[in-house]
Amino acid sequence: MCGFVGFLGEVPSEGQKSTESLLKRMADSITYRGPDDEGYWCDVDNRIALGHRRLSVLDLSSAGHQPMISPSGRYVIAFNGEVYNHMTLRQELRVASWRGHSDTETLLTGFDEWGIQEAIERVVGMFAFAVWDNTEQTLILGRDRIGEKPLYYGWQDDNFLFGSELKALKMHPAFKAEINRDSVCLFMRHSYVPAPYSIYTGIRKLEPGCLLSCSLTQPEPTTWKYWSAVNSIKKGIDSPFSGTPVEAVDELERLTKDSIKQQMVADVPLGAFLSGGKDSSTVVALMQSQSSQKIKTFSIGFDEDGYNEAIYAKAVAQHLGTDHTELYVPSNIAREVIASLPSLYDEPFSDSSQIPTFLVAQLAKQHVTVALSGDAGDELFGGYNRYKMTGDMWRKLSLFPRSLRKLAAQGIEVIPPQAWNKLSEYIPGMSRFVNIGDKLHKGAGVMTSRSIDELYLRLVSFFSNPESLIISGREPDTLLTGNMPDFTGLDNVQRMMALDLVTYLPDDILVKVDRAAMGVSLETRVPFLDHRIVEFAWTLPQTLKIRDGETKWPLCQILYRYVPRELIDRPKMGFGIPIHDWLRGPLKDWAEALLNESRLKAEGIFYPEPIRVLWKEHLSGHRNLGHYLWNVLMFQLWLEQQ
Repeated sequence: MCGFVGFLGEVPSEGQKSTESLLKRMADSITYRGPDDEGYWCDVDNRIALGHRRLSVLDLSSAGHQPMISPSGRYVIAFNGEVYNHMTLRQELRVASWRGHSDTETLLTGFDEWGIQEAIERVVGMFAFAVWDNTEQTLILGRDRIGEKPLYYGWQDDNFLFGSELKALKMHPAFKAEINRDSVCLFMRHSYVPAPYSIYTGIRKLEPGCLLSCSLTQPEPTTWKYWSAVNSIKKGIDSPFSGTPVEAVDELERLTKDSIKQQMVADVPLGAFLSGGKDSSTVVALMQSQSSQKIKTFSIGFDEDGYNEAIYAKAVAQHLGTDHTELYVPSNIAREVIASLPSLYDEPFSDSSQIPTFLVAQLAKQHVTVALSGDAGDELFGGYNRYKMTGDMWRKLSLFPRSLRKLAAQGIEVIPPQAWNKLSEYIPGMSRFVNIGDKLHKGAGVMTSRSIDELYLRLVSFFSNPESLIISGREPDTLLTGNMPDFTGLDNVQRMMALDLVTYLPDDILVKVDRAAMGVSLETRVPFLDHRIVEFAWTLPQTLKIRDGETKWPLCQILYRYVPRELIDRPKMGFGIPIHDWLRGPLKDWAEALLNESRLKAEGIFYPEPIRVLWKEHLSGHRNLGHYLWNVLMFQLWLEQQ
């Protein structure tokens, strides 16, 4: 696991030495992604430069040093990630003598033998890379199938910049750092900036499963898919698994064990995150079943009610016999992380579970260099509560004409949320709901939806009309709006799972984990994102994923072979923090400073009035608007540190 930087185009007039000096400044900005080694390569005549920071995980010797040149001399690579099946690929390549045992050397040799695209199609792994083709005088960028590893790129004047993080690109003198207000609109809706957009004008994210080519003779980048999640989903739906439920569970266990076995290969200490939930517990159970040593597991806990899963993680760890480490984090320590979030994430990012994710990564790094994670189980096997809830809601709503639903919504919205909260005290059965007014108003906002896709978009949006908040902002199309993939043949729940797989998972979950972990020089691996598991999961009938009311049924059946059901079965708990209470309490003054009306006016990004209304209503205690405000605050904090 590493980080890389580079540029194509203008090089410093002083030549190679000054070019390497610039590369070093860019790479040093992301030293934490690769604290063990650094390397620089440039071809001044062809105006290409690559820089690399290495976190040594496989082949700790100098044989793994990057940038690395292929045996033929044709390709030069800066690589971030892991090729889990690289030893299998070596058997296919039949090279008489290898310099070392790094996966980067295997990949480059594969490029020589098969070409870049065919080699990548053979790879099982997570990665982002930049390759210079000396023969074609072309730069090739690539990103893994689901998007575990980041890659930014774009022209700034006459320089094509690329790298693992935005802060590295910002170190180049040509970088303009012009905020893209349209991207701010996207951020306010989603709490992240979705690919291919970035927060800066002219800079984009390479989308998952893509390759990109660029040269000085053809400067307009060309991108294409070497693997498509959408096509894999369609293929799975068209060719469903035909075996019995037990056979499906057996095959999923076989694939998952194989994925985990490959991902447990490392020349450094390795462990796993353990929340005590179904996904992480399954990963840890299958790790421990294949290890003669106690697997190191890590969890953090909080004292606040409703935010602590550490007790469940400890019970699972004791049953499996892992070497478990837990840390209870006081609220004041958790809040201290907030100041570092803009630097950690580079772009505005406001999934509040970023804080506990960073803390558990920080804990794990004290003991290991690699940690496996249970992410993606929900998206692949139907685990999120919103799937069933939204599907049920649409079935009921679609029974009524939209005109009637619109009238009902207007009737709800005419009464302010705080008035609904007051009324609920006098309506039997309603008093048990917290902040019923906000829930009713959000429900009214989705009642007029024309389709399940529109309903889903509204439910996953923080602000449904972000243009009303951003001065001169215009929300561009995404995979959830104008660029909706063709999911013909999928039922309502499958459509939501598919959309999560191509949007929420790569742009939120994987970003959150990558930046939090790499910020402390920890490599994370996600066994469920082995593309063979992803493809198999989409062959399983939906009735097998959610069976007799149990979500993630096939995954659970695997887990119950190792862990008693009573240790696992409980309501799903998010990995969050008490944002609502913090903003009314210890973070109140901090938030007030960032949301100050005169400050908002001077910065000229937000319309101040709607932001101030949200803040005042939240402080009143009549409404819980903390998650909406967290979006604004994370942008404001990011802007302050630019």
